[in-house]
Amino acid sequence: MTQSHRTTLSPAPAAVDGPAVRLSRPRHVLRAVAVLSCVPYLGLKAAWIAGSHIGIPEGSRLLDDRVGMAVINGISVLLDSAVIVLALVLTRPWGLRVPAWLLAFPVWVATGLLAPIMAGFPAQLVVRAFGGGSAESPGQEAFLDEWVFTVVYTGFILQGLALGALFVLYARDRWGQLWRGRVWELPMGVAGPAHRALAVAAAVLALLPLTLHVIWACGGTAGLSEGRAADRSADVHVLEAVYVVFLLAAVTGGFLLAFRRGRALPVAVPLGLAWVGSGAVACWGGWLSLASLGGGDIADRPTPLMGLAYAGQMLVGFLVAAIGVYFFAERSARAARRAA
Repeated sequence: MTQSHRTTLSPAPAAVDGPAVRLSRPRHVLRAVAVLSCVPYLGLKAAWIAGSHIGIPEGSRLLDDRVGMAVINGISVLLDSAVIVLALVLTRPWGLRVPAWLLAFPVWVATGLLAPIMAGFPAQLVVRAFGGGSAESPGQEAFLDEWVFTVVYTGFILQGLALGALFVLYARDRWGQLWRGRVWELPMGVAGPAHRALAVAAAVLALLPLTLHVIWACGGTAGLSEGRAADRSADVHVLEAVYVVFLLAAVTGGFLLAFRRGRALPVAVPLGLAWVGSGAVACWGGWLSLASLGGGDIADRPTPLMGLAYAGQMLVGFLVAAIGVYFFAERSARAARRAA
């Protein structure tokens, strides 16, 4: 792996006033794993900010812009520190009183940033194990020492697994009534046309990034900058394939929710596809768009077509997320009316 949307969600009163989160042994272990798995990454970033070159080989592009590297590392430290905060929110009694939007958005972002790493890094290792090539393309200068990727991405995978499990347990306690049942049991509701319009818009916008990521995953270089085309490797092909999978997951989840397809499926299935898929494409599309604004060698700068692909997948993610927001707001309102 080398390469906001505020909701009006409000949990039903009974869900907030119910029993507090019980810190059972599994939750205690999951919280400890989430916190401890942040240590290697935070330690490396702190060392780099302090000027250390540990894990950075001579000639790495990371050494070309010390100020830019310090800024990016500082942002990375803040993002990974948020995992520790979320682990506490999801396991402490006061966490049930946190406004839904204030919790859901950072968890969605964390899911979006971690999910492609959790899927992509093991896939890259499998490809390498079967002779699919190394992390670097021939003639490409080393970006980081290989052990750095192993340590950091192993930590990310543990963070994602622990934080994801904690959030599922938390969501079951607080909002479980909102994602129970089968798709066929869902009423279309007054927001049905809006849902469908968002799903169609997401599908249309996904065509360009989906097509380009498929081409790049298959080894094509259409639309790539000169530097990116020259630095193709097996790992990059796997990463592009991962983007394809999450784009399809986002569009499929949004379509199933908006058009009430897959009627025999548990509601959690399209919701899970929409949640993980939208977070992955929106967050990585946003991150790649932000990275494209930086300087560096002209040959390595993203082309306009690459920029359109990144922006397009980011918009797809936000549109599908909006479908989820409408869904939860509608079900929450119905649950509140039944409880009144």
